[in-house]
Amino acid sequence: YTTLFNTIGMMVETHMLKPYEMRVKGTYELMKSMIEITDHLAKNIVERREAQTQAILNSKTLPLDWEIDTTQSSTISFKGYEADYIESDVTNAERLKYDKKRPFEKPVVYSNYYTPKLEVEVPEAYIIPQQWYGVIELMKLNAINYQTLKKDTTLTVESYKIDTYETRRSPYEGHYQHYNTTVKSTTKDVTFRQGDIVVNTAQFGKRYIVETLEPQAPDSFFNWNFFDTILQQKEGFSPYVWEDIAARLLKLDPKLQIKFNVKKSYDPDFANNWFAQLDWLHKQSPYYEEAHMQYPVYRLISG
Repeated sequence: YTTLFNTIGMMVETHMLKPYEMRVKGTYELMKSMIEITDHLAKNIVERREAQTQAILNSKTLPLDWEIDTTQSSTISFKGYEADYIESDVTNAERLKYDKKRPFEKPVVYSNYYTPKLEVEVPEAYIIPQQWYGVIELMKLNAINYQTLKKDTTLTVESYKIDTYETRRSPYEGHYQHYNTTVKSTTKDVTFRQGDIVVNTAQFGKRYIVETLEPQAPDSFFNWNFFDTILQQKEGFSPYVWEDIAARLLKLDPKLQIKFNVKKSYDPDFANNWFAQLDWLHKQSPYYEEAHMQYPVYRLISG
């Protein structure tokens, strides 16, 4: 989170099963060291932060996800204790045991270089319909500037449909988080209502805006369940009724008939599943629920 605003962040891992006094002292010493380092390097940190902030403001694309760059690494001096596997008094299986009488210090490879795994073109602005007040509230809390539409307005925008996603099988931080999200993009005219908000990306919180509003980003609002209502298909079909309508649609639309035949020709599971075929035809028809899988935040592309 801190890096989205070009701020140094540190996670203090002093929550292990150690005496309280030791945990407090460890946290204190780390904070003291951080203050000393940032004081010593203050001028350098300020200059680099300003340069990086400007680079982000000038960037036409931004990375959404990263992976380790295996072509580069650093070496750091690591302090630790030798360890052995001994018999457990609890389970009788082998357990790990550190020997504090055998400290060591040795160089280890530190993989601290990353390369972008997924990038996106930054739009001029994002438009968020006013009913998504939870998202808008977080924009306010993070000092993101936005404008409110003064009247109903029709704009040509880039629109996303959620194509694929996966969901954690167990909760994390109170959420069943989504991941591996992909989208399909189209350009269309959308009528926005008075009170909907326009978030311009040319501002200090640019990375926060992009990485929360692009559903493919690992920590996007979509992946954190803010838009889960779009994933529920409320309207369906009764096969015995839809059969006749589907037959009529195929007869009236030769292109749809060709697409249907092609899909059956290369997808044997689809060809042998009558319900999947009816469902596919329903999703190609005007009867399909338009809001299903429709990502409700739109991208305004300049030019």
